[in-house]
Amino acid sequence: MDAPKFIASDIDGTFLNPDHRVVPRNRDVVTRAVEDGAKFALATGRPHRWIQPVLEQIPLRPLCVTSNGAVVYDSDQDQILRAIEMDSAAMNEIVSTVQEIMARHGDVSFAVERAGLSAKDPLDELYVVDEIYAEHAPFEGFGVAPVEGVVAQPAVKLIIRNPDMQSQELFDLINPHVDPEIGHVTFSIPDGMLEVAAPGISKEVGVEFLASHYGIARKDVMTFGDMPNDIEMLEWAGVGVAMDNAVQAVKDAADIVTVSNAEAGVAHILERWF
Repeated sequence: MDAPKFIASDIDGTFLNPDHRVVPRNRDVVTRAVEDGAKFALATGRPHRWIQPVLEQIPLRPLCVTSNGAVVYDSDQDQILRAIEMDSAAMNEIVSTVQEIMARHGDVSFAVERAGLSAKDPLDELYVVDEIYAEHAPFEGFGVAPVEGVVAQPAVKLIIRNPDMQSQELFDLINPHVDPEIGHVTFSIPDGMLEVAAPGISKEVGVEFLASHYGIARKDVMTFGDMPNDIEMLEWAGVGVAMDNAVQAVKDAADIVTVSNAEAGVAHILERWF
């Protein structure tokens, strides 16, 4: 196996340890890789404004894949390079479908993420939630609107929330009823939250865009992840690496399973070359 020329890593559960910190081994190995000429990207379900605490822990400001592939973000220039949005009609159709299904299974709430132009845009314009979601949100500063207002404008991600269910259970209930020509459903945390992007949009789309931008062949790309929203980019890359703490579906999709994020699983692989 040759050294990768482009490395893309998920953040939570992968590049970060369980305390949500970048361990020195991971920081140092990706720094050495970049110094040796490799390209590095964070590839995350987080919106671009939520990767700043991670960037503060590494001496790199790379191009990043955010919002599960819907956004490509230049962290050095604080600039959105590409944003692929869902239109209001598609989101309204998904909301109606989900509400009909969930009428038999308890409350459901909705939120959207919008790309804006930079991480400095007002939060209440980038993250808009409905009244039910607002009651349980773990942070403040977002915009609040009725459901029809939440989905009134295009967005890079539609979020579906039911904290009384596990995400896999919610996914199994809802995904079969969402037309893939309207939206792509996935999840990145286990606690009752689904993320919907435009049709066909996943982290793989963003990683492939960056590989093409850098002129790097698919076979020379290595990706790391732990949750279902990582599967497409692990399958697409020349080498896909799952963490030992990954869910089984991610391990099944990977070429290699490394040690856990608590044991610097990213560095465990990359230290073979860098």
